[in-house]
Amino acid sequence: MDLVERLAEVAAARGVTIAVAESLSCGALSSAIGRGQGASEWFAGGVVAYQVSSKHTALGVDADIDPCSAACATQMARGVRQLLEADLAVSITGVGGPDPEDGHEPGTVYIGVSDPDGTDAGLHRFDGDPAAVIAQSVDAALHVLLDRAGALAGQR
Repeated sequence: MDLVERLAEVAAARGVTIAVAESLSCGALSSAIGRGQGASEWFAGGVVAYQVSSKHTALGVDADIDPCSAACATQMARGVRQLLEADLAVSITGVGGPDPEDGHEPGTVYIGVSDPDGTDAGLHRFDGDPAAVIAQSVDAALHVLLDRAGALAGQR
């Protein structure tokens, strides 16, 4: 069973609603999640905010924040969870490459997560061309969602 199928199973069975905020992945995570069984019941939706100004306007991210940082990832996750009134949210931001950007190496990715217990972010370093970095980012975000959805479900 793939990650999306497992996430769909856990979210639907436990009534956990999920939202996503994407920058680097440009909607790839939302697209993957939307293929999950019964997604209309548990996937609240996603926001693609690529430019810093879009992150600020749509998600409430501080206007002067480094877009490739844990602070940005946490603010994105918290913002989309509040905006879409979801139980659980994840965000992806970083540098896909192929070149460094604003002092960050390609493959530097932050994945944020927010739920009623708190909000945090983790740093990931992925290899490959931009498409490979995006694919690895989506996979990592799905793992984070699955872990947190299971934890939330256990509290219900």
